[in-house]
Amino acid sequence: MIEVEHLSKYFGRTTAVDNISFRVEKGEILGFLGPNGAGKTTTMRILTCFLPASAGTARVAGYDVFTDSLEVRKRIGYLPENPPVYNDMTVRYFLEFNAKIKGIEPKQQKNRTEAVMEKCALQEVKETIIGKLSRGYKQRVGLAQALIHDPEVLILDEPTMGLDPRQIIEVRQLIKELGGEHTIILSTHILPEVSVTCQRVVIINKGKIAAVDTPENLTVLLKGSERIYLEVEGPVGQVEQKLKQVPDVTAVSVETGGNGKNSFFVESETKTDIRMQLAAAITGSGFGLLEMRRVGLSLEEIFLRLTTEEAEG
Repeated sequence: MIEVEHLSKYFGRTTAVDNISFRVEKGEILGFLGPNGAGKTTTMRILTCFLPASAGTARVAGYDVFTDSLEVRKRIGYLPENPPVYNDMTVRYFLEFNAKIKGIEPKQQKNRTEAVMEKCALQEVKETIIGKLSRGYKQRVGLAQALIHDPEVLILDEPTMGLDPRQIIEVRQLIKELGGEHTIILSTHILPEVSVTCQRVVIINKGKIAAVDTPENLTVLLKGSERIYLEVEGPVGQVEQKLKQVPDVTAVSVETGGNGKNSFFVESETKTDIRMQLAAAITGSGFGLLEMRRVGLSLEEIFLRLTTEEAEG
């Protein structure tokens, strides 16, 4: 649905986007993750035909963003970081206005307006002046205008920026519901945003792609080992020593708890399942094994490791 190949953008001597390539499949929600200034918004503006690239190509639904920009715009709904709303219009009038300028047939404009107001939970404020709405409702209005022409692709740039915790949960749930019906690129620097809503993630740093994969696969590729969590009742030093003696264990870290119960994180070679050996080592020594499970790197750890490696490189 979206193909980006060797895309670059220069502003004078500054490289904002540096030879990036990635794909987004139909119906997929892709997280575009990176720190502020990484090149996320510049990439979004190129894909939405707001900004020309310096080099490379990008296609949306088979149409080139440079040579077929009008066709691309028909197929894209865009929500920039600051919702593009008119504060002196009511919600309903603003959405009807957008339906007209986006070329929806006159007979369908009312139906589409009603449909997006219902989908974005705007019915109770449809006659309210937009300038009087909360930031959360304005964000919903911005999302509704992006959806008004029922686009194949949605590009959302920092869609929960400035919202309170309840509003963030509501907008994230709405984005998840839109997946499948629409192909979505969600640009953000907020890590939970990606882990909650997205099936795959592109991590960008200083204009370059640092990784493209699912969070689960990134854990394996980045770590090269498996991590196992254990909660054990017993003397922490003795338990740690027993765990380190298990073959293929590469590292053991400890979190001391109360009442003699401690948490241990054991790392081992990726291809080796050592859970039975760990259990035997604990119980055979007379310690109490209260819990054992596999755990992966968090998205925060993945992000920090990749962006740190990029900075060091």
